[in-house]
Amino acid sequence: MNFRVIKATLILSLTAGLAYLGWQTIPAPLPDVWSAQQRALIESLWIENLPELLPDPSNRYADNALAAEFGRQLFFDARLSRTGNISCATCHIPESGFTDNKRVASGIEVTDRNTMPLAGAAYSHWYFWDGRKDSLWSQALEPLENPKEHGLTRDELLDLIQEIPEHLQRYQALFGPLPDPSLASREQVNMAFANLGKALAAYQRNIMPGPAPFDDYVASLQTTDNVVTGVGLDDTEISGLRLFISKAQCVNCHNGPLFTNNDFHNTAVLSAPGQAPAAGRSQGLRLARQDPFNCLGIYSDAGAGDCPELTFAREGDELIGAQRTASLRNLAATAPYMHAGQFDTLDQVIEHYNAAQIAVIGHNEAKPLKLRSVEKRQLRAFLDTLNGPIYIKGSSAETFAVGSVRPASPP
Repeated sequence: MNFRVIKATLILSLTAGLAYLGWQTIPAPLPDVWSAQQRALIESLWIENLPELLPDPSNRYADNALAAEFGRQLFFDARLSRTGNISCATCHIPESGFTDNKRVASGIEVTDRNTMPLAGAAYSHWYFWDGRKDSLWSQALEPLENPKEHGLTRDELLDLIQEIPEHLQRYQALFGPLPDPSLASREQVNMAFANLGKALAAYQRNIMPGPAPFDDYVASLQTTDNVVTGVGLDDTEISGLRLFISKAQCVNCHNGPLFTNNDFHNTAVLSAPGQAPAAGRSQGLRLARQDPFNCLGIYSDAGAGDCPELTFAREGDELIGAQRTASLRNLAATAPYMHAGQFDTLDQVIEHYNAAQIAVIGHNEAKPLKLRSVEKRQLRAFLDTLNGPIYIKGSSAETFAVGSVRPASPP
């Protein structure tokens, strides 16, 4: 080959390589202002737009302050386990965003699912990754009986409540006499068991996320004419926000002030090593409908028309392998990520969605994002602005800093 041709080819290859490198790494310029549509979408994510929590018709004690205090006592009491050293707070650690920073939860034994955070959980109608419970109080019951978590039978649990004076006193003040499992009917035992779940839910219902740097930024937009530059976020983080609501498509599922639609989606997350592919919501809905403690059951306080979520729940093949959309608030405190802790870092999560591989079970709803390297960094930077405190509603003393990587406003 002619030397000049070789030289020209090398120059062209080098030029193309440098151009590609620049395209991957040089950020696109920010616009001066948000459009009206972008502004509305951003404000829809603002924590100030989190609505008042609606009553739970299935739990008449949901907003009872005495029940919440009783639930708090139960939540942190490790005596309520077969080994005497496991409490709800063993996996839901307040300072860790009410999670445990483990790949999968570990009580008496190791489980097969990642611990979901609790801040704002009361806004959902479904619980656990597969949605097999339809209320906070019915969700609270399962770990108590799970042999890998607390490991108690409901008879043993009622016996323990009977033996702990402060718990017995609070139970009776709320619910009346505690039945003796050896003498009571199964229905009476089940009702008492449900009552404990309702007290736990009354406490968990008050666990809320506080404002993060992102929320400071949205607050600053209220005094400007859609100007992009504002208080709280730098240019990289603002670029990440723009990607979040547009090219990266995150807002399709992670929307609203809690950054979740509380629905179920198959995004082709691989099973954890040694585990079979999870059936997800397709199995979870069946279990929820069979659950004697569901909204329509005899232990629920709801009326016949108070359970539309359970009655009219979405069905179909698209729910095979689908998992519940987790909130993106306080991500710094809640690693690892996904239903079995498959990803250690947010960078891995972003790369997963960027590639959008074929699902092993069911159909992957996500499509390849084709984000550039600089865009992935920008998106990650924005996600870090969602870290803020967690507080207990109604308690000025209980505010937890949960691994926030940047300063945040007090609640």
